[in-house]
Amino acid sequence: MEDQDFSTIVRADLKDSFDDQDSGLRPQMLSDFLGQEGVKKNLSTFIEAAKLRSEPLDHLLLIGPPGLGKTTLAQITAHELGVDFKVTSAPALDKPKDLAGILSTITERTVFFIDEIHRLKPAIEEMLYIAMEDFELDWIIGQGAAARTVRIPIPPFTLVGATTKAGSVSSPLRSRFGFIPRFEFYTHEELASIIKRSANILQIGISDGAALNLAKCCRGTPRVANRVLRRMRDFAQVSGSNLITEQIVSAGLKRLEIDEMGLEKYDREILRSIIQNFGGGPVGAETLAISIGESMDTLEDYYEPYLIQCGLLQRTPRGRMVTEKAYEHLGLPVHKSQSNNGQGTLF
Repeated sequence: MEDQDFSTIVRADLKDSFDDQDSGLRPQMLSDFLGQEGVKKNLSTFIEAAKLRSEPLDHLLLIGPPGLGKTTLAQITAHELGVDFKVTSAPALDKPKDLAGILSTITERTVFFIDEIHRLKPAIEEMLYIAMEDFELDWIIGQGAAARTVRIPIPPFTLVGATTKAGSVSSPLRSRFGFIPRFEFYTHEELASIIKRSANILQIGISDGAALNLAKCCRGTPRVANRVLRRMRDFAQVSGSNLITEQIVSAGLKRLEIDEMGLEKYDREILRSIIQNFGGGPVGAETLAISIGESMDTLEDYYEPYLIQCGLLQRTPRGRMVTEKAYEHLGLPVHKSQSNNGQGTLF
């Protein structure tokens, strides 16, 4: 890492954030960003106020599951402000000098985006505190008894952090952000609008019914919707059609093993594992992750939020438990040792 140049660090390791296929589908203006209406309305006001005062926008912390548009909104913020945009992820910042190298090259009011900000190392986080509040860098010159700390001024900037684990962001860091919006899963109607917009960019037709049916199977997540839309385009074009119909969506989802609730193969394996291997739960997250061959981070950040939203899974102090709805969805008999509390959840 010591010999890694800073331009590499700035571009490093953003999961799907700048995927070539996705980049063309990303909106560039707030008016084109569909969904998250409350977040957009407030952010639009704050951006306009910052422009009127010719000041940097206050720091933002974007919270929410992967794929809901946090990186896109950070890009849009820079575009709306008419300023530079620099991006990295917390795991790419290995030493304080990595952060110093980026901040020493920014221009005034730059939007600096850090993905997975909850994974910052303590030494880097402490350096960031001073940079966020005073727009200065603490730097140690010399060694041993001759060492001294100097403060290097940097241009005022806006830090935009993104996290899927709000509880893992330290309180001192969280308190330094002026606006902390939480992203919610998208409605079927919002996703259908996003799908139709993306289909137009991809130069493929899609019927209203097909867009809505597809939206219902995309986990409330635009990234998933765009990914599945591209596969539907493949199915349509190979079959000789330039229009994605309801029939193509139905057949395509079956081939991709995505069911009517939007559950993928691994979602169903998680539920089956809890039911068949652990009697419906409770089971710890680490044990469950090992049983399905996935990392615990992937389980907690990607799979569990949607399963919980669908009412199929419950997190309890004792571990993960499936609900009666999960048994019904999988067509499995309710475990005899489980009892229903009358609210659809098994304890």
